[in-house]
Amino acid sequence: MKKSEDTQNLNIEDIIVDDDKSTESLKEEETVDKKDEASLEEIVKNDYQEQTMVQLEPVVTNKIGIASDHRGYKMKQKITKYLNKKGYIVVDYGGEGLSNDDYTEFGFKLGKAVSNHDVEKGIAICGSGIGISIACNKVKKVRCAKVDNTSEVKWARRDNDANIIAISGKMPLFRAKDIVDAFLKYSFNGAERYKRRIAQLDDYKD
Repeated sequence: MKKSEDTQNLNIEDIIVDDDKSTESLKEEETVDKKDEASLEEIVKNDYQEQTMVQLEPVVTNKIGIASDHRGYKMKQKITKYLNKKGYIVVDYGGEGLSNDDYTEFGFKLGKAVSNHDVEKGIAICGSGIGISIACNKVKKVRCAKVDNTSEVKWARRDNDANIIAISGKMPLFRAKDIVDAFLKYSFNGAERYKRRIAQLDDYKD
């Protein structure tokens, strides 16, 4: 009976106050949520939060272009098989492992495929990685980086938005796989100064 009497004596204003407190609490929670969202935006904008940026990078396509001369042919075949197992579609732009294969021809083909967005990224392979990288870079809007380790790949992607990497067909397979993994993992950091420089490269005319 006492509980019933207490309930009957409960002032309606007390209920309103409680409701007001609930409303205030909800407003406080919304404010906290907005602060959290703002914090996340700051994290994404931070040049040094590379892991966060990689996780947020949208997957455009899983098509990767690849090309080589005769000295990079065996490595090309191994990297193709490796990427296929990881779920990527690999488009081969030559060559066939013949001694008279010209890296220039296949570098141009790969570069055009990347420039036209037929594939998302490209991997170029020759004896040293140098010659075919020069060929790829003759194509407008191609930014091919000749790399020897994952650290170079990281900065080529983050600062230069490299869309093709060139490697030596003579390097150990385990290192080549690490380099390819890094190339597919790291994303462009999007800083305005880097966007400006990339636009200058893409728009360059003699």
